Amino acid sequence: MVLLDKNVFPNLVAIALIVLGWLLPGNIGTVVLYTGLFALSGAVTNWLAVHMLFEKVPGLYGSGVIPNHFEEFKVAIHKLVTQELFNRDNVEKFFNQDESMTKMVDLEPVVRNLDMDDAFDQLVSLVLDSSLGSMLAMVGGEKALDTMRDPFKVRMQEFLLKTVRTPSFQKNMQKQLQSITSSDDFSEKIGGIVKSRLDDMTPEIVKDILQRMIRKHLGWLVVWGAVFGGLIGFVSSLFLLP
Repeated sequence: MVLLDKNVFPNLVAIALIVLGWLLPGNIGTVVLYTGLFALSGAVTNWLAVHMLFEKVPGLYGSGVIPNHFEEFKVAIHKLVTQELFNRDNVEKFFNQDESMTKMVDLEPVVRNLDMDDAFDQLVSLVLDSSLGSMLAMVGGEKALDTMRDPFKVRMQEFLLKTVRTPSFQKNMQKQLQSITSSDDFSEKIGGIVKSRLDDMTPEIVKDILQRMIRKHLGWLVVWGAVFGGLIGFVSSLFLLP
């Protein structure tokens, strides 16, 4: 609901206190009025600061920080990924810090998605082109072999699943992965992928990403701006009482 929005609710409360302060007589009215004025000042100031992060406000120098500096954000993201996250030292540490983390490479989904029909067709073609082809032609040829298609697919899949789980296969796979990921070429490829994606970004896209990430939480600045502003106004008003 709009009334419960962190950017709206503090301002409504502050305005209500201002109106109430005008209506109440004597010292109590002064205290409530100053509390409302300072609370509104704190809430509006912080709301404007949050707004200026994402939007350009005419006449206010420094507004539109994110759209104005989106190129710097892109460079920072690229540096974070290539130099901090996927640098050679970090990748090597990942593979060396805990053997159990890389003990098993799960290739089962890959094996189950392999085109076994194509493998069977290649095998049939090989057999028919061999010296056995003429003999098979006498008993039905290719059609006779087609009855073996489903059993072949099941047995071949079982064989491959068993193979990719063997310690020797896993050890060789880990060596290959470590060799690839710890190479400079791997870092360059990661950097190229990141740069390609960042080059597609516009100031609006960068602004939208950051808004979705942090704007909801920045609303608390408005709330606390109103709270502390109200407290300052309350204390200040006490010094004005006769």
